[in-house]
Amino acid sequence: MAREIIVLGAGIVGVSVAWHLARRGHSVTLVDRREPGRETSFGNAGIIQREAVRPYPFPRDFATLLRVLPNRQVDIRYRPGGMLQAAGPLLRYWHNSASPRYRQIVPEYASLIALSLESHAPMIEAAGAEGLVRKEGWLEVYHSVAELEARAESARADDECFGVRHRVMDGGELASLEPGLAQGMAGGIHWQDPWTVADPGGLVQAYARSLEAEGGRVHQAEVTGVARQGSGWRVSTADGALEAEQLVMAMGPWSRHWLHELDIEIPLFVKRGYHMHYGTSGAARLNHWVMDAEVGYLLAPMQAGIRLTTGAELERLEAPPHLAQLAAAERAARRLFPLGERLEAEPWKGARPCTSDMKPVIGPAPGQAGLWLALGHGHQGFTLGPATGRLLGQMMDGETPDIDMAPFRVDRF
Repeated sequence: MAREIIVLGAGIVGVSVAWHLARRGHSVTLVDRREPGRETSFGNAGIIQREAVRPYPFPRDFATLLRVLPNRQVDIRYRPGGMLQAAGPLLRYWHNSASPRYRQIVPEYASLIALSLESHAPMIEAAGAEGLVRKEGWLEVYHSVAELEARAESARADDECFGVRHRVMDGGELASLEPGLAQGMAGGIHWQDPWTVADPGGLVQAYARSLEAEGGRVHQAEVTGVARQGSGWRVSTADGALEAEQLVMAMGPWSRHWLHELDIEIPLFVKRGYHMHYGTSGAARLNHWVMDAEVGYLLAPMQAGIRLTTGAELERLEAPPHLAQLAAAERAARRLFPLGERLEAEPWKGARPCTSDMKPVIGPAPGQAGLWLALGHGHQGFTLGPATGRLLGQMMDGETPDIDMAPFRVDRF
Protein backbone atom coordinates (compact mmCIF):
# COMPACT_ATOMS: atom_id res chain seq x y z
CA MET A 1 0.00 0.00 0.00
CA ALA A 2 1.36 3.41 -0.98
CA ARG A 3 2.20 5.69 1.94
CA GLU A 4 3.15 9.34 2.39
CA ILE A 5 6.79 9.44 3.53
CA ILE A 6 9.14 12.33 4.32
CA VAL A 7 12.91 11.77 4.05
CA LEU A 8 15.07 14.30 5.88
CA GLY A 9 18.53 14.81 4.38
CA ALA A 10 19.49 15.08 0.70
CA GLY A 11 22.94 13.57 0.80
CA ILE A 12 23.50 10.33 -1.05
CA VAL A 13 21.92 8.28 1.75
CA GLY A 14 18.72 10.31 1.90
CA VAL A 15 18.44 10.62 -1.88
CA SER A 16 18.95 6.85 -2.26
CA VAL A 17 16.32 6.06 0.38
CA ALA A 18 13.84 8.42 -1.27
CA TRP A 19 14.60 6.97 -4.73
CA HIS A 20 13.94 3.40 -3.61
CA LEU A 21 10.74 4.35 -1.77
CA ALA A 22 9.43 6.26 -4.80
CA ARG A 23 10.21 3.27 -7.03
CA ARG A 24 8.16 1.16 -4.64
CA GLY A 25 5.15 3.38 -5.30
CA HIS A 26 5.21 5.55 -2.18
CA SER A 27 4.58 9.29 -2.17
CA VAL A 28 7.95 10.71 -1.11
CA THR A 29 9.13 14.19 -0.17
CA LEU A 30 12.87 14.75 0.27
CA VAL A 31 13.74 17.71 2.50
CA ASP A 32 17.05 19.51 2.99
CA ARG A 33 18.23 23.07 3.55
CA ARG A 34 20.58 22.68 0.55
CA GLU A 35 20.33 21.21 -2.92
CA PRO A 36 20.89 17.44 -3.11
CA GLY A 37 24.49 16.33 -2.84
CA ARG A 38 25.95 19.60 -1.57
CA GLU A 39 27.18 18.58 1.90
CA THR A 40 29.42 15.58 2.67
CA SER A 41 28.29 13.78 -0.49
CA PHE A 42 29.80 16.60 -2.54
CA GLY A 43 33.33 16.50 -1.20
CA ASN A 44 34.32 12.86 -0.87
CA ALA A 45 36.96 10.95 -2.82
CA GLY A 46 34.43 9.72 -5.37
CA ILE A 47 35.08 5.99 -5.00
CA ILE A 48 32.40 3.32 -4.66
CA GLN A 49 34.64 1.20 -2.46
CA ARG A 50 33.70 -2.44 -2.95
CA GLU A 51 37.07 -3.35 -1.40
CA ALA A 52 36.42 -1.44 1.85
CA VAL A 53 35.29 -4.46 3.87
CA ARG A 54 37.15 -3.28 6.98
CA PRO A 55 35.93 -0.07 8.64
CA TYR A 56 38.56 2.30 10.04
CA PRO A 57 39.35 1.30 13.65
CA PHE A 58 40.65 3.60 16.36
CA PRO A 59 44.45 3.18 16.47
CA ARG A 60 45.42 1.08 19.47
CA ASP A 61 49.04 0.14 18.83
CA PHE A 62 51.64 2.20 20.67
CA ALA A 63 53.64 3.14 17.56
CA THR A 64 50.61 4.64 15.81
CA LEU A 65 49.53 6.53 18.93
CA LEU A 66 53.01 8.02 19.27
CA ARG A 67 52.95 9.04 15.61
CA VAL A 68 49.55 10.71 15.92
CA LEU A 69 50.16 12.39 19.29
CA PRO A 70 52.13 15.42 17.96
CA ASN A 71 49.06 16.26 15.83
CA ARG A 72 50.95 17.00 12.61
CA GLN A 73 49.84 14.03 10.48
CA VAL A 74 47.91 14.13 7.21
CA ASP A 75 45.81 11.01 7.84
CA ILE A 76 44.41 12.09 11.22
CA ARG A 77 44.40 15.21 13.36
CA TYR A 78 42.44 16.11 16.47
CA ARG A 79 41.23 19.17 18.37
CA PRO A 80 40.90 19.06 22.16
CA GLY A 81 37.43 20.62 22.03
CA GLY A 82 36.23 18.06 19.54
CA MET A 83 37.73 15.18 21.50
CA LEU A 84 36.11 16.43 24.72
CA GLN A 85 32.70 16.89 23.16
CA ALA A 86 32.77 13.36 21.70
CA ALA A 87 34.55 11.72 24.65
CA GLY A 88 31.85 9.11 25.30
CA PRO A 89 31.47 7.87 21.70
CA LEU A 90 35.24 8.01 21.17
CA LEU A 91 35.85 5.87 24.24
CA ARG A 92 33.39 3.28 22.91
CA TYR A 93 35.04 3.55 19.48
CA TRP A 94 38.39 2.72 21.10
CA HIS A 95 36.80 -0.25 22.90
CA ASN A 96 35.15 -1.59 19.73
CA SER A 97 38.48 -1.38 17.88
CA ALA A 98 40.05 -4.02 20.13
CA SER A 99 40.84 -7.20 18.21
CA PRO A 100 38.07 -9.55 19.50
CA ARG A 101 35.27 -7.01 18.98
CA TYR A 102 36.67 -5.72 15.68
CA ARG A 103 36.89 -9.27 14.28
CA GLN A 104 33.15 -9.61 14.90
CA ILE A 105 32.33 -6.23 13.31
CA VAL A 106 34.24 -6.81 10.05
CA PRO A 107 32.02 -9.56 8.51
CA GLU A 108 28.90 -7.64 9.50
CA TYR A 109 30.22 -4.50 7.84
CA ALA A 110 31.46 -6.47 4.82
CA SER A 111 27.96 -7.87 4.20
CA LEU A 112 26.80 -4.31 3.53
CA ILE A 113 29.81 -3.34 1.43
CA ALA A 114 29.19 -6.41 -0.77
CA LEU A 115 25.95 -4.81 -1.99
CA SER A 116 27.54 -1.52 -3.01
CA LEU A 117 28.13 -1.95 -6.75
CA GLU A 118 24.94 -3.86 -7.49
CA SER A 119 22.94 -1.21 -5.61
CA HIS A 120 24.52 1.74 -7.43
CA ALA A 121 24.14 0.13 -10.86
CA PRO A 122 20.35 0.50 -11.35
CA MET A 123 20.43 4.03 -10.00
CA ILE A 124 23.25 5.02 -12.37
CA GLU A 125 21.30 3.56 -15.29
CA ALA A 126 18.01 5.21 -14.31
CA ALA A 127 19.78 8.55 -13.83
CA GLY A 128 21.59 8.33 -17.17
CA ALA A 129 24.82 8.98 -15.28
CA GLU A 130 27.07 6.40 -16.93
CA GLY A 131 29.33 9.18 -18.20
CA LEU A 132 30.37 10.07 -14.65
CA VAL A 133 31.47 6.55 -13.71
CA ARG A 134 34.67 4.64 -14.51
CA LYS A 135 35.02 0.93 -13.76
CA GLU A 136 38.80 0.68 -13.67
CA GLY A 137 39.43 0.48 -9.92
CA TRP A 138 41.91 2.66 -8.05
CA LEU A 139 45.51 2.54 -6.80
CA GLU A 140 46.91 2.43 -3.27
CA VAL A 141 50.62 3.29 -3.53
CA TYR A 142 53.54 2.72 -1.16
CA HIS A 143 57.00 4.17 -0.63
CA SER A 144 58.19 1.25 1.53
CA VAL A 145 58.51 -2.38 0.43
CA ALA A 146 57.76 -3.56 3.97
CA GLU A 147 54.53 -1.56 4.16
CA LEU A 148 53.48 -2.78 0.72
CA GLU A 149 54.11 -6.42 1.64
CA ALA A 150 52.11 -6.08 4.87
CA ARG A 151 49.19 -4.52 3.01
CA ALA A 152 49.39 -7.18 0.27
CA GLU A 153 49.06 -9.89 2.89
CA SER A 154 45.89 -8.35 4.32
CA ALA A 155 44.54 -7.85 0.77
CA ARG A 156 45.00 -11.55 0.04
CA ALA A 157 43.11 -12.42 3.22
CA ASP A 158 40.25 -10.10 2.24
CA ASP A 159 40.14 -11.64 -1.22
CA GLU A 160 39.81 -15.12 0.30
CA CYS A 161 37.16 -14.08 2.83
CA PHE A 162 35.17 -11.43 0.97
CA GLY A 163 35.99 -11.76 -2.74
CA VAL A 164 37.93 -8.50 -3.04
CA ARG A 165 39.82 -8.57 -6.35
CA HIS A 166 43.18 -6.85 -6.47
CA ARG A 167 46.61 -6.92 -8.09
CA VAL A 168 49.87 -6.25 -6.26
CA MET A 169 52.31 -4.22 -8.37
CA ASP A 170 56.01 -3.55 -8.01
CA GLY A 171 57.50 -0.14 -8.71
CA GLY A 172 57.95 -0.79 -12.43
CA GLU A 173 54.33 -1.89 -12.92
CA LEU A 174 53.11 1.14 -11.00
CA ALA A 175 55.25 3.46 -13.12
CA SER A 176 53.78 1.97 -16.31
CA LEU A 177 50.25 2.74 -15.09
CA GLU A 178 51.08 6.15 -13.64
CA PRO A 179 54.24 7.55 -15.26
CA GLY A 180 53.52 10.98 -13.76
CA LEU A 181 54.20 9.77 -10.21
CA ALA A 182 57.58 10.30 -8.56
CA GLN A 183 60.19 7.69 -9.35
CA GLY A 184 61.36 5.15 -6.79
CA MET A 185 57.99 4.08 -5.38
CA ALA A 186 57.98 0.55 -3.94
CA GLY A 187 54.77 -0.31 -5.76
CA GLY A 188 51.09 -0.47 -5.00
CA ILE A 189 47.82 -2.36 -4.96
CA HIS A 190 45.37 -2.00 -7.81
CA TRP A 191 41.91 -2.53 -6.33
CA GLN A 192 40.06 -3.81 -9.38
CA ASP A 193 36.40 -3.96 -8.32
CA PRO A 194 35.62 -0.38 -7.19
CA TRP A 195 34.09 2.23 -9.46
CA THR A 196 35.22 5.86 -9.46
CA VAL A 197 33.06 8.94 -10.05
CA ALA A 198 34.33 12.11 -11.72
CA ASP A 199 31.79 14.34 -9.94
CA PRO A 200 30.35 12.82 -6.73
CA GLY A 201 28.00 15.72 -6.07
CA GLY A 202 26.87 15.57 -9.69
CA LEU A 203 26.03 11.88 -9.33
CA VAL A 204 23.86 12.60 -6.28
CA GLN A 205 22.12 15.37 -8.21
CA ALA A 206 21.49 12.96 -11.09
CA TYR A 207 20.00 10.49 -8.62
CA ALA A 208 17.76 13.27 -7.26
CA ARG A 209 16.54 14.12 -10.78
CA SER A 210 15.77 10.43 -11.27
CA LEU A 211 13.81 10.53 -7.99
CA GLU A 212 11.70 13.38 -9.36
CA ALA A 213 11.14 11.42 -12.57
CA GLU A 214 9.76 8.63 -10.37
CA GLY A 215 7.26 11.08 -8.88
CA GLY A 216 9.22 12.07 -5.76
CA ARG A 217 9.42 15.69 -4.63
CA VAL A 218 12.52 17.64 -3.55
CA HIS A 219 11.74 20.39 -1.02
CA GLN A 220 14.61 22.76 -0.22
CA ALA A 221 14.00 24.38 3.16
CA GLU A 222 15.52 24.60 6.64
CA VAL A 223 13.98 22.10 9.07
CA THR A 224 12.83 23.88 12.23
CA GLY A 225 10.91 21.12 14.00
CA VAL A 226 10.21 17.39 14.00
CA ALA A 227 7.31 16.00 16.05
CA ARG A 228 4.71 13.26 16.28
CA GLN A 229 1.26 14.25 15.03
CA GLY A 230 -1.42 11.69 15.76
CA SER A 231 -0.32 8.43 14.17
CA GLY A 232 2.04 10.23 11.79
CA TRP A 233 4.75 12.90 11.69
CA ARG A 234 4.94 16.64 11.21
CA VAL A 235 8.06 18.39 9.93
CA SER A 236 8.16 22.16 10.34
CA THR A 237 10.28 24.10 7.87
CA ALA A 238 11.02 27.73 7.13
CA ASP A 239 8.49 27.42 4.27
CA GLY A 240 5.72 25.79 6.28
CA ALA A 241 4.81 22.37 7.64
CA LEU A 242 4.82 18.94 5.97
CA GLU A 243 2.93 15.91 7.24
CA ALA A 244 3.34 12.22 6.49
CA GLU A 245 2.58 8.77 7.83
CA GLN A 246 6.27 7.90 8.10
CA LEU A 247 9.55 9.76 8.47
CA VAL A 248 13.11 8.77 7.58
CA MET A 249 15.95 10.54 9.39
CA ALA A 250 18.97 10.64 7.07
CA MET A 251 20.60 13.95 8.03
CA GLY A 252 24.05 12.54 8.76
CA PRO A 253 25.72 14.31 11.73
CA TRP A 254 22.84 16.80 11.92
CA SER A 255 20.51 13.91 12.84
CA ARG A 256 21.86 13.88 16.38
CA HIS A 257 20.09 17.11 17.36
CA TRP A 258 16.66 15.99 16.15
CA LEU A 259 17.03 12.50 17.60
CA HIS A 260 17.96 14.00 20.96
CA GLU A 261 14.72 16.00 20.84
CA LEU A 262 12.92 12.65 20.46
CA ASP A 263 14.85 11.05 23.37
CA ILE A 264 16.89 8.84 21.03
CA GLU A 265 20.60 8.84 21.82
CA ILE A 266 23.14 7.38 19.38
CA PRO A 267 26.92 7.44 20.05
CA LEU A 268 27.54 9.61 17.01
CA PHE A 269 30.60 11.78 16.37
CA VAL A 270 32.14 13.44 13.32
CA LYS A 271 35.35 13.03 11.38
CA ARG A 272 35.81 16.13 9.30
CA GLY A 273 37.71 16.27 6.01
CA TYR A 274 38.94 18.79 3.45
CA HIS A 275 39.53 18.93 -0.28
CA MET A 276 40.96 21.25 -2.92
CA HIS A 277 41.15 21.02 -6.73
CA TYR A 278 44.35 21.62 -8.70
CA GLY A 279 45.45 21.88 -12.27
CA THR A 280 48.38 19.84 -13.57
CA SER A 281 51.90 21.00 -14.20
CA GLY A 282 53.28 20.56 -17.71
CA ALA A 283 52.32 17.39 -19.55
CA ALA A 284 51.76 15.34 -16.39
CA ARG A 285 48.60 13.25 -16.30
CA LEU A 286 46.95 11.28 -13.53
CA ASN A 287 45.19 8.23 -14.97
CA HIS A 288 43.71 6.69 -11.81
CA TRP A 289 42.52 7.64 -8.37
CA VAL A 290 45.72 7.35 -6.28
CA MET A 291 46.02 7.08 -2.50
CA ASP A 292 49.39 7.72 -0.86
CA ALA A 293 48.67 5.13 1.80
CA GLU A 294 51.61 5.77 4.12
CA VAL A 295 50.88 9.50 4.30
CA GLY A 296 47.10 9.50 4.20
CA TYR A 297 45.78 11.62 1.32
CA LEU A 298 44.21 10.82 -2.05
CA LEU A 299 44.49 12.36 -5.52
CA ALA A 300 41.53 11.98 -7.88
CA PRO A 301 41.32 13.15 -11.52
CA MET A 302 37.84 14.69 -11.44
CA GLN A 303 35.93 16.96 -13.80
CA ALA A 304 36.76 19.99 -11.66
CA GLY A 305 40.50 19.22 -11.63
CA ILE A 306 42.69 16.93 -9.56
CA ARG A 307 40.99 16.65 -6.18
CA LEU A 308 43.24 16.32 -3.13
CA THR A 309 41.41 14.93 -0.09
CA THR A 310 42.77 14.75 3.44
CA GLY A 311 42.30 12.11 6.09
CA ALA A 312 40.16 12.67 9.19
CA GLU A 313 39.97 15.54 11.67
CA LEU A 314 38.34 14.92 15.06
CA GLU A 315 36.62 18.22 15.73
CA ARG A 316 33.22 19.70 16.58
CA LEU A 317 30.73 19.68 13.70
CA GLU A 318 30.35 23.44 13.28
CA ALA A 319 33.83 24.56 14.36
CA PRO A 320 35.69 26.79 11.87
CA PRO A 321 38.02 25.09 9.39
CA HIS A 322 41.64 24.32 10.31
CA LEU A 323 43.64 24.31 7.10
CA ALA A 324 47.05 23.08 8.28
CA GLN A 325 46.10 19.46 7.56
CA LEU A 326 45.29 20.26 3.93
CA ALA A 327 48.49 22.29 3.58
CA ALA A 328 50.52 19.33 4.87
CA ALA A 329 48.73 17.00 2.44
CA GLU A 330 49.47 19.38 -0.43
CA ARG A 331 53.18 19.50 0.40
CA ALA A 332 53.33 15.70 0.43
CA ALA A 333 51.26 15.38 -2.74
CA ARG A 334 53.56 17.72 -4.66
CA ARG A 335 56.42 15.34 -3.91
CA LEU A 336 54.43 12.49 -5.45
CA PHE A 337 52.83 14.23 -8.43
CA PRO A 338 53.37 17.63 -10.10
CA LEU A 339 50.19 19.42 -9.05
CA GLY A 340 49.49 22.77 -10.69
CA GLU A 341 47.88 25.80 -9.09
CA ARG A 342 44.89 25.69 -6.75
CA LEU A 343 41.66 26.15 -8.68
CA GLU A 344 39.48 27.48 -5.85
CA ALA A 345 39.82 30.36 -3.43
CA GLU A 346 38.82 28.33 -0.36
CA PRO A 347 39.08 24.62 0.49
CA TRP A 348 35.93 22.54 0.93
CA LYS A 349 35.14 21.15 4.39
CA GLY A 350 32.75 18.32 5.22
CA ALA A 351 31.83 16.06 8.13
CA ARG A 352 31.48 12.28 8.13
CA PRO A 353 28.86 10.95 10.61
CA CYS A 354 30.49 8.09 12.56
CA THR A 355 29.20 5.65 15.17
CA SER A 356 31.19 4.11 17.99
CA ASP A 357 31.06 0.61 16.46
CA MET A 358 31.87 1.81 12.91
CA LYS A 359 28.58 0.49 11.47
CA PRO A 360 25.70 2.64 10.20
CA VAL A 361 22.27 2.73 11.80
CA ILE A 362 19.62 1.38 9.41
CA GLY A 363 16.15 0.48 10.60
CA PRO A 364 13.21 1.48 12.82
CA ALA A 365 13.55 3.81 15.79
CA PRO A 366 12.41 2.00 18.95
CA GLY A 367 9.42 3.52 20.66
CA GLN A 368 8.69 5.88 17.75
CA ALA A 369 6.23 4.25 15.37
CA GLY A 370 6.76 5.31 11.78
CA LEU A 371 10.26 6.74 12.34
CA TRP A 372 13.12 5.11 10.44
CA LEU A 373 16.85 5.82 10.65
CA ALA A 374 19.54 5.79 7.97
CA LEU A 375 22.70 7.47 9.25
CA GLY A 376 26.19 7.00 10.68
CA HIS A 377 27.93 5.68 7.55
CA GLY A 378 31.31 7.15 8.48
CA HIS A 379 33.80 7.09 5.62
CA GLN A 380 31.51 5.09 3.32
CA GLY A 381 28.29 7.04 2.87
CA PHE A 382 28.96 7.49 -0.84
CA THR A 383 29.64 3.76 -1.20
CA LEU A 384 26.71 2.59 0.92
CA GLY A 385 23.91 5.08 0.20
CA PRO A 386 22.15 3.04 -2.51
CA ALA A 387 22.51 -0.22 -0.54
CA THR A 388 20.99 1.53 2.47
CA GLY A 389 18.06 2.76 0.38
CA ARG A 390 17.46 -0.70 -1.02
CA LEU A 391 17.55 -2.41 2.38
CA LEU A 392 15.48 0.21 4.19
CA GLY A 393 12.85 0.05 1.46
CA GLN A 394 12.61 -3.70 1.98
CA MET A 395 12.27 -3.24 5.75
CA MET A 396 9.65 -0.49 5.49
CA ASP A 397 7.54 -2.64 3.19
CA GLY A 398 7.73 -5.64 5.52
CA GLU A 399 9.96 -7.72 3.26
CA THR A 400 12.91 -9.85 4.32
CA PRO A 401 16.04 -7.77 3.63
CA ASP A 402 18.81 -9.12 1.42
CA ILE A 403 21.16 -9.37 4.43
CA ASP A 404 20.78 -9.71 8.19
CA MET A 405 19.99 -6.21 9.47
CA ALA A 406 20.32 -6.95 13.18
CA PRO A 407 23.92 -5.60 13.31
CA PHE A 408 22.66 -2.21 12.06
CA ARG A 409 19.67 -1.70 14.34
CA VAL A 410 19.75 1.30 16.66
CA ASP A 411 18.85 -0.77 19.72
CA ARG A 412 22.27 -2.48 19.56
CA PHE A 413 23.52 0.50 21.55
